[in-house]
Amino acid sequence: MSETPAQRDQTSPDFKFSITATDGQARRGAISMPRGTIRTPAYMPVGTAGTVKAMYMSQVRDLGADVILGNTYHLMLRPGAERVAKLGGLHEFARWPHPILTDSGGFQVMSLAQLRKLTEHSVTFKSHVDGAKFELTPERSIEIQALLDSDIQMQLDECLALPASREEITRAMELSLRWAERSHEAFKTQSDHHARAMFGIVQGGDDEELRLRSANALKAMDLKGYSIGGLAVGEPQEVMLRMLDITCPQLPQEKPRYLMGVGTPDDLLESIARGVDMFDCVMPTRAGRHGTAYTRFGKINLRNARHAEDHRPLDEQSDCPAARDYSRAYLHHLVRSNEALGGMLLTWNNLHYYQYIMQGSRDAIEANDYRNFMGLTKEAWQRGDIAPL
Repeated sequence: MSETPAQRDQTSPDFKFSITATDGQARRGAISMPRGTIRTPAYMPVGTAGTVKAMYMSQVRDLGADVILGNTYHLMLRPGAERVAKLGGLHEFARWPHPILTDSGGFQVMSLAQLRKLTEHSVTFKSHVDGAKFELTPERSIEIQALLDSDIQMQLDECLALPASREEITRAMELSLRWAERSHEAFKTQSDHHARAMFGIVQGGDDEELRLRSANALKAMDLKGYSIGGLAVGEPQEVMLRMLDITCPQLPQEKPRYLMGVGTPDDLLESIARGVDMFDCVMPTRAGRHGTAYTRFGKINLRNARHAEDHRPLDEQSDCPAARDYSRAYLHHLVRSNEALGGMLLTWNNLHYYQYIMQGSRDAIEANDYRNFMGLTKEAWQRGDIAPL
């Protein structure tokens, strides 16, 4: 059964996580914070630079999102964390009064920044925007996230692309653990840290023993939540799922688990079955801006000429206007004409589909029917849009 708005908007003076139902390893729960309740499993739309691209924040909320993600790296470059703080924090700046999770900036430093140099103390780099030089320490990352007024903050870590040597994976994992301790000490200096959370990040690449070492070391720090990082960075899905099979049972049952940067609808469903509670991914918004719709019938490429005279909507049974009220022919026209409305409508549709998966998962776990829901959803997605014109 879906929650009422009143249930969704319950607040707590402190950060609290409760599990309300389980089905196998899948969990339904809620994170209560001063700015609102996050229903789990939860997909967090990515608001990299203070905006979920091509969407109004009111639309994002109406689709069912309880929390969005902001990015430390991009916001520290522009407009700058101190400036956002002067303007009332990211909630006020972006007109999103609900919970915000910020990542640490580490992944973007490793993947986007120019001429980066990594030491025990910090990572220094040149901005990909204008070449300006920055230094990011674990303490500075937490300080920036506090200036942004983030509700859930991430430790600074080093994320390697796979494949990588065991020596490199070990080095990065051990550095990330030391940075987790420094991040946590910095987080505890925030006067209202009881109402917020800092999550540690399990690293270890595709090495089972290193993943276990990382998870157990972070568990000993008694953090408020635990993220699983360094996956969906080049490895096959079966490797990612094997790492989840190893990692999730090692993490505290009473704390939320967040799989970072993942993923496809299939990834989400399989990860929920293994006990993951939170997700973020740019895939649905990026795909929408490039002409691809995510639906109950799989991916639909609206650039394809076969849609030019197709009067059907993307999904006539959907309660999302973007999916229900516009013909595929019109969407095809918008995409092929590079009209901004095309990306807006497809992004709207795609985010709706991801929230549909989350709500369906929560309801199925509550009904002790998650395996059936997962199987039917995956079957429909993989079957694709085969209905005749």
